[in-house]
Amino acid sequence: MKDIVTIMKFTIKDMARRKSFIISTLIILIMIVIGFNVPNIISSFNGDTSLGEKLVIVDKENVFEGNLELIKQADSGYEIEIANKDEETIKKEIEEEKIDAAIIIEKQDPSIKIRYILKDTTMMYGVPEGLMSAFDSLYTNIQIGKLGLTESEIASLSPNFEYTLEQSGENEAQGNIFVMMILSIVLFYAIYFCAYQVSSSITTEKTSKIIETLVTSTSPRNIVLGKTIGIGIVGLLQLSLIIATALISAKSFLDEELLNSVLDMSNITPYLGFITIVYFLLGYFAFSMFYALTGSTVSKPEDIQSANGPVAIIAVLSFYLAYFTMMNPTSELNVFASMFPLSAPFCMPFRIMMGLASTTDVIISIAILIVTILLIAKVTIKIYSNAILNYGSKMNLKDIINIYKSK
Repeated sequence: MKDIVTIMKFTIKDMARRKSFIISTLIILIMIVIGFNVPNIISSFNGDTSLGEKLVIVDKENVFEGNLELIKQADSGYEIEIANKDEETIKKEIEEEKIDAAIIIEKQDPSIKIRYILKDTTMMYGVPEGLMSAFDSLYTNIQIGKLGLTESEIASLSPNFEYTLEQSGENEAQGNIFVMMILSIVLFYAIYFCAYQVSSSITTEKTSKIIETLVTSTSPRNIVLGKTIGIGIVGLLQLSLIIATALISAKSFLDEELLNSVLDMSNITPYLGFITIVYFLLGYFAFSMFYALTGSTVSKPEDIQSANGPVAIIAVLSFYLAYFTMMNPTSELNVFASMFPLSAPFCMPFRIMMGLASTTDVIISIAILIVTILLIAKVTIKIYSNAILNYGSKMNLKDIINIYKSK
């Protein structure tokens, strides 16, 4: 145990001092901060993103019969001016940024044309829905008022429909699927790249002959476990830092209403956080054992990519199995993905978030994953013990099987 702790400490210090690790972590954190600042950056270059803080409305033909003042009373997010200006004057004021936008209303039987004029339309996909709704409602009310209907008759023309989305199955999925998919991607990359560091570290030590000193000082089993635990701790700290930076950036730079609608965090609980950490560690240990095996079978850093290819394919397929079945979280395939040991780390935390996984399901999934890790570790440690001092050519699958069969 003492040897495992010693190797673990050495690995943590070695990882934390690497320039590549420090630089990549800083780049990720900077990209997160910049990503959450994109709306503010766009705003600084293109002015106010409300797209027309000061808005002029021109109704020369009196289509709205003098009732446009009611638009000003509505909470549209614009400073509205009802004016009688010609088109050239309006465009000049927009170019000189005296106003942000203008609306010109024209009667074209049998329709009414509403022209929305901006200085730059590259960021626009159409007239803002809030304004369209306001004009539609105002014009409809004007025409209904001419019919002399009673209040109850007017109310019957616009019934108050209440729409709800429900699921037919007993288990109803809850939560924001967008948030779940983002977190699933983050969890996958955290597990994958942390596990990849194990093979990279082993290959580097073989190249520098440090491994010979380690092997003479302790057993190969202790080396595998010490390095795996050490890199796992560094990866967990890195993941925590990334998540903390993302949450702080989201709270600091995004509009609260946008944050609540797009990134709904209401289903994220301490229990879910704990389970996510458990699955991160178990998923990391499963894939790191694979990578420890591939790292021990090559003697040159340039061979590590090809050696890790099969493991990378397994990891990506496992992730896709979990990721795409989230679109139908009540399906049997999603249940399978949450139990299959190599996809469970990317799937089960989010079944819990959706309220679809029982405590029994979680216990069974974790038990299967632990048994799988022990089996992989047994095979890996045996092959690692016999292959770690190999400085010849890269081993193929047949060589690895022969090493495992040998005593």
